Amino acid sequence: MDARTLTYRTTTAVTVFVLLSGGLADLLGAEWAVTGVTALGYPAYVVTLLGVWKVLGAVALTVPGYARLKEWAYAGVVFDLSGAAVSHLASGSPAFHLVVTTTLLVVAGISWATRPASRRLAAATERRERVAEPVPAV
Repeated sequence: MDARTLTYRTTTAVTVFVLLSGGLADLLGAEWAVTGVTALGYPAYVVTLLGVWKVLGAVALTVPGYARLKEWAYAGVVFDLSGAAVSHLASGSPAFHLVVTTTLLVVAGISWATRPASRRLAAATERRERVAEPVPAV
């Protein structure tokens, strides 16, 4: 396994773990998850919404194929983690929270940047276009 593949698999595993564990904690109403979100000034119902999207994002990044869905999942990760970082910064949370969310954002960015060509949106679109091309009559 080359370094790029190892980097992709490692950063994707970390990203999926963070999404899945955080999403399940949100959906199960873990006290620390609800307290963390409400301390930032958000209503408690946001926790359930975030949980649903995090779990769906983890699934989207894990299942094979669906390049466009993966792009949306990565976008969701960026929205979630950058929003968390800004919220922690604006609310005066300890610097640790900002460092963790920013680090996880960088890890997800590395996962996105190192994904194989077969999992990139352009490659999936090109494959689909090649399949859809009419076969010339003989």
